[in-house]
Amino acid sequence: MLDAECSNRIMSEEYADFIFQNNKIPESILSTPDFCYYIINNIYTVTYLDIKRLPDNIIHTYSYSIFPSCFGLMNLDSLEDAGVSQIQVSAFLDLTGQGVLVGIVDTGIDYTHQAFKNPDGTTRIISIWDQTINDTLSSPDGFYYGTEYTQDQINFALSSTDPLSIVPSRDEIGHGTTLAGIAAGNRNISERFTGVAQDVKIVVVKLKRAKRYLKDFFFIPEDALCYQENDIMLGIKYLLEIAKRLQRPISICIGLGTSQGPHNSTSALGNYLSSIASQQGVGVSVAAGNEGNTNHHFSGIADVETGYITVELNVGADTKGFSMELWGNSPNVFSIDLLSPTGRYTPRIPARLKETRTIDFLFESTRVYIDYELVESLSGNQLILIRFQNPMEGIWRFRVYSSINIEPKFNIWLPIVNFLEKDTYFLVSDPFITLTIPANTLIPIIATCYNYVNQNLFVEASRGYAVNDLINPSFAAPGVNMVVPAQNNDYTIASGTSISAGFTTGVVALILEWGIVKGNKTQLDTLQVKNFLIRGARRVPTMVYPNRDWGYGVLDVYNAFRSLTNL
Repeated sequence: MLDAECSNRIMSEEYADFIFQNNKIPESILSTPDFCYYIINNIYTVTYLDIKRLPDNIIHTYSYSIFPSCFGLMNLDSLEDAGVSQIQVSAFLDLTGQGVLVGIVDTGIDYTHQAFKNPDGTTRIISIWDQTINDTLSSPDGFYYGTEYTQDQINFALSSTDPLSIVPSRDEIGHGTTLAGIAAGNRNISERFTGVAQDVKIVVVKLKRAKRYLKDFFFIPEDALCYQENDIMLGIKYLLEIAKRLQRPISICIGLGTSQGPHNSTSALGNYLSSIASQQGVGVSVAAGNEGNTNHHFSGIADVETGYITVELNVGADTKGFSMELWGNSPNVFSIDLLSPTGRYTPRIPARLKETRTIDFLFESTRVYIDYELVESLSGNQLILIRFQNPMEGIWRFRVYSSINIEPKFNIWLPIVNFLEKDTYFLVSDPFITLTIPANTLIPIIATCYNYVNQNLFVEASRGYAVNDLINPSFAAPGVNMVVPAQNNDYTIASGTSISAGFTTGVVALILEWGIVKGNKTQLDTLQVKNFLIRGARRVPTMVYPNRDWGYGVLDVYNAFRSLTNL
């Protein structure tokens, strides 16, 4: 059902959003009176369920995988170093993004910024879908919530003395404005700024914030910027609809990430991105994440003689709560015990089907929720979800046991740094396998971050590979101390893998112009563009490629074209 009432449920805090595989929606949900749902594609459907009617133990009633992951922002001369300037001035190539769209799904865009205006003052933005302004009469066709602002409406607003009174969509955070700017912003010589693809047109989705039920369940801080997986997926679908209607190729930027999930290629958003990245005329670039030096990842192998390995976690003062996820390789069966900072010991919790525990530490005023899912429905691996409420400050210790011992490897991830106080971390950690989801997916281009001035990798950049040894990141792109557009028609300096993803998005737009718009290779999709750029990446002779830090090297689009032509 999708009607006005269902539209209200999409926005309402009284209804929870869950992502089901189409063939796995339980009959108990399908038979719910006034069942409200939205079909994303032939694999996934979002359902909107009354929170008051949810079962007490929803993980074991349905599955952990139905929870939308909560995504945070991956933030916060380069064109010459990446070979972009050369292809823009080459008489043979002359690439600036003509005839191509750049799509941004993020915090919105400052449409009044000079970086997004034509010389005559009109906008280069095709449309904005603002999910936060709910006017069902102005929602995009087929999307049932939010408000769509067209190019004509934006131009009318820009011609007025008070644009925001006509088109009230803002980017209060500035992250989306930055990504759109680095990918597609106009040149500004006085600010020493230029976007990569200055002649593309831009399509923007401003995401609504995550609902309270989801943040409360995972103990994500109330003030954390958090966006739901299903809203991101629908935002991507909107970009594709616009590209299809205009019959233009599109380069899509994803500058968001999460540490929720198994860190392989099985997440709902990752699967969706791979499916659309396989389409002709679609390029998808994803930020690798900024989790490489946060000490938020532990990897281990249970000792085959003792049967366990000990994990130590420091919890900082004033931590209200957090979750962490242990994912164990199948066919092993993992279980844990727990020792609090004051020495309160919880014996080993057996690994049983639908095992769930709530443990109260009365003297510490701490409550710990532990859920076992022996075979998680998407990945097939085991999940132990551990959620801390009001955790006591100090060192918490876990022993992780394995009862089968066939390469008993496991990984534990804490939330991304935006969702957790800085003094909560593993005492012994692993900087690898820290790519945030969806940077663990198969087909999209995964951009990590380097400093084009000194040629060093960004110290905070997440590192590969995926859990299943999928080789990501693809390569490193400029992303350190970059001049970028900011709110209020200003410019600032920013660093991070989302900047690198925005830069890569602009480069992909140039290749789509060369291939599809100019007719040199009209069947281009993301995989072909990625392999094209990997072939041209610069590599240091003394280093082995691919590697977990740099992927296949440093982005050099001019070198990629040289490999195909006689430039």
